[in-house]
Amino acid sequence: MESEKIRCLIIGSGPAGYTAAIYASRANLNPVVYEGMQPGGQLTTTTEIDNFPGYPTGVSGNDLMEDLKKQAERFGTTVRYGTVTKVDFSRRPFKVIIDGEKEILADTVIIATGASAKYLGLPSEEKFRGAGVSACATCDGFFYRKKDVAVVGGGDTACEEATYLAGLCNKVYLIVRRDVLRASKAMQQRVANTPNIEILWNTNTREILGDEYGVTGAALVNNKSGEEFEIKIHGFFLAIGHHPNSEVFSEFVETDEQGYIVTSGKSQMTSVKGVFAAGDVQDPVYRQAIAAAGSGCRAAMDAEKFLQEN
Repeated sequence: MESEKIRCLIIGSGPAGYTAAIYASRANLNPVVYEGMQPGGQLTTTTEIDNFPGYPTGVSGNDLMEDLKKQAERFGTTVRYGTVTKVDFSRRPFKVIIDGEKEILADTVIIATGASAKYLGLPSEEKFRGAGVSACATCDGFFYRKKDVAVVGGGDTACEEATYLAGLCNKVYLIVRRDVLRASKAMQQRVANTPNIEILWNTNTREILGDEYGVTGAALVNNKSGEEFEIKIHGFFLAIGHHPNSEVFSEFVETDEQGYIVTSGKSQMTSVKGVFAAGDVQDPVYRQAIAAAGSGCRAAMDAEKFLQEN
C-alpha cells in the first residue's frame, strides 16, 4: 500500500475543514485536506446563504465553499478528493487509510467531517432538496417570508425551527407523528403560544409535492384514522435530528451518546493527544457555518501549538 508522511491531515472540507486549512497552511504546517464524499460539506446543498459575515448581498453555498477552498490553496494547502475508510490513532504518527488503498502517516489530524441531517427517505425529498426542502430553518427560512411552510419533527429542534419560521412565514404546519411533543415543556409552551403554528398530530408525510419551480405542497396521512390529505406549502423543513459523521473514528476518540466527538474545554483537542475535531462533528448545539469556521481556526492553532511542544 502506498504510504505518505505529512504534518497535518485535515479530514473534511466544510467551513471547519477549510478554515483549519487556511490557518494551518499560514503556520507552515503544509496541510493536506481530504474532501470526503461531499466536497464542501452540507453548505453545498444550500442555495443562498445570507448570514455568513462578509457577504452583504448573500452567497450561494457552493460559491462560499469554493472561495474558502481557493483561499486555503493560495497559502499552500493540498486539497484532494478521497474518503477516510480506516484510522489507527493508537500511536503517532497516526495512520489514516484513504479509500482503502492509500496510507497517510500524520503527526496531527483535524477531524472536520461534519454531521448529516436525518431525512425521511422519500424520493421527493431528494428531488426538491434545495428547491423547497431544507434541513436548516436558520439558513433558508428567510426565503419563505410571508409564505406557508411545514416542519417535520416533535423535539426541541423542531419546535425551535417552527417558532423561528413563524416569525417570518405566514403559516407553519408542525407535522408530528405522535400525539405528544418530545420537546421540553418550555419549547412546547412557545409553540402553543404562537398563533400561526398549526400542529398536525399523528401525521406522517407520504410525499412532497412540487413542480419545476420547487415545492408546492405535501401529501400527508393520519396514522390513526388512515385519512389522507394534502397541504399547500412552499417550504418543507426537516427537523428530525442530525447524526455526526464520526463512526470511523469512534474506536479511538471519545464520543457522546449521540456520536458527537468530545473536545476538551475551550480547545478542539479530542481524547487523543494530537487529534483535534472541529465543526458539526463535535457541535450538536450551534451547527452554523460561522461557528464551524471558528472552531476550525482553533483546531489549527491547537495543532500548531501541539507540534511546537512535541
